[in-house]
Amino acid sequence: MAIKITEECINCGACEPECPNTAIYEGGIPWKFSEGTQLKNTITLPDGHTTTATAEQQPKSVEFYYIATDKCTECVGFHEEPQCAAVCPVDCCVLDMAHPETKNELLRKKNWMHQ
Repeated sequence: MAIKITEECINCGACEPECPNTAIYEGGIPWKFSEGTQLKNTITLPDGHTTTATAEQQPKSVEFYYIATDKCTECVGFHEEPQCAAVCPVDCCVLDMAHPETKNELLRKKNWMHQ
């Protein structure tokens, strides 16, 4: 499953540079599938929808750092544990129970973004 950042976030930014998928953004900043990935042009998402890799997506939070769920792989295929959670000084990077994914699904997502 993906990771989320809770409201306990102190906006320190320690997590952002640790993400191998560039899935962590400062509050209020739109995100793009193309940032930190090899995705280009028109892409088909796992749910079947299509979009442009460079299209700005709505921020998930305006108050604190957030994780773009569609890009989070819990660092599967890169590290043994989610790096955002490992460096967070207030332990606000937690499993997002609303977005369950198996390890195989996370690995497929990683491979899709980093072909």
